[in-house]
Amino acid sequence: MLHRLLLALTIAVSLAVCASPALADAGGGPVALPAVTGCPIQAWGSLPKSAPGSSPGDIVGARIGIGPCADRIVFDVEGPTPGWDVRYVSQITADGSGEVIPIPEAGARLLIVIRTNAHDINTGRPTLTSLPDPAQFPVFRGLVLAGDFEGITSIGLGTRARLPFRTFSLPGPLRGHSRIVIDVARSWR
Repeated sequence: MLHRLLLALTIAVSLAVCASPALADAGGGPVALPAVTGCPIQAWGSLPKSAPGSSPGDIVGARIGIGPCADRIVFDVEGPTPGWDVRYVSQITADGSGEVIPIPEAGARLLIVIRTNAHDINTGRPTLTSLPDPAQFPVFRGLVLAGDFEGITSIGLGTRARLPFRTFSLPGPLRGHSRIVIDVARSWR
């Protein structure tokens, strides 16, 4: 009797998890399941998020996607997972010169610092050759490269407003690759 009850409970929980909406990786990779409400944005907040470390790898691409409650940007890294620092700032400035880089129509700006290169250190050839256009997304307003120097890549992401966000890493689709993921919620609830 207890065995049947446990089996029924296991099946019910499995169906509930499979039926809940998921926020898929913009590239079709692993899925981060949201909380019961569908989106755990109450836990995200808008304060800075960071992870220690750096990587000898290169950022080789960026892509954006849309989920049930957030816009998502994914940075593909050829190499181990780098550290990062993501925070709202009043303006995005170019590394080195300090010149302001405008992001039209942005109500807020996220500065994304990924501690790895956006170029091949042996050839100097850029590996992050283009950034996706977020024009058709509910939250994202613009994306600019602010710098790539000595293992630090800085990117500005314009958003509609200062909204909750989360940042995390995932293993890459290939061995030895990784991804940095940033989700920005559409609202505070």
